[in-house]
Amino acid sequence: MRTAEIKRKTNETDITLELNLDGTGKSEINSGNGFMDHMLTLFSKHGRFDLTVICNGDTEVDFHHSAEDIGICLGRAFKEALGDMKGIYRYADIILPMDETLILCATDLLNGNIEDENVILCATDISGRSYLGLDLPLPSSRVGDFDTELVEEFLIAFVNNANITLHIKELAGKNTHHIIEGTFKALGRTLAKAVKINPETSGEIPSTKGVL
Repeated sequence: MRTAEIKRKTNETDITLELNLDGTGKSEINSGNGFMDHMLTLFSKHGRFDLTVICNGDTEVDFHHSAEDIGICLGRAFKEALGDMKGIYRYADIILPMDETLILCATDLLNGNIEDENVILCATDISGRSYLGLDLPLPSSRVGDFDTELVEEFLIAFVNNANITLHIKELAGKNTHHIIEGTFKALGRTLAKAVKINPETSGEIPSTKGVL
């Protein structure tokens, strides 16, 4: 079982996070923000990752520090749980509809033109190199009491600490809740496929470098 437990305490947040990459999608989420709880629950369910997140943060200020620090802890957990990355598929793709939004989440799929309405292009590479390319216009600045600009802060922290390459591009979309929800669902499912063990190459590093 590829698991990790991260505990991180600062003057702004106190976080305990547990991750099982080979789980069934069970989750226990208490981030301090209801919308973020919903997004992380979706991420866990659609990725079939068992995920526990308990965060006590300075929410009397706002949710910024909590969102960023949860991203840091989740990224560190992914990196630790993946270990030497032997046998993983590394690349993955999915097309996921979310009402009026259609999210295309794929690895290394930046070589074509997609004209469909309500589309988000998401590409990821478990590469050992951190990079976030984000083009995700959100019509509203808030969903409930969640500042939607924190989606980017969470993703930056996650990518930088997981050491993965991630591209998300929204080609169309109208409802902010749906766009963010579709993004978390697609990210979970794409990462699940990317970290899955390929039985044909279970003992191999998926790189000519011999290391990721």
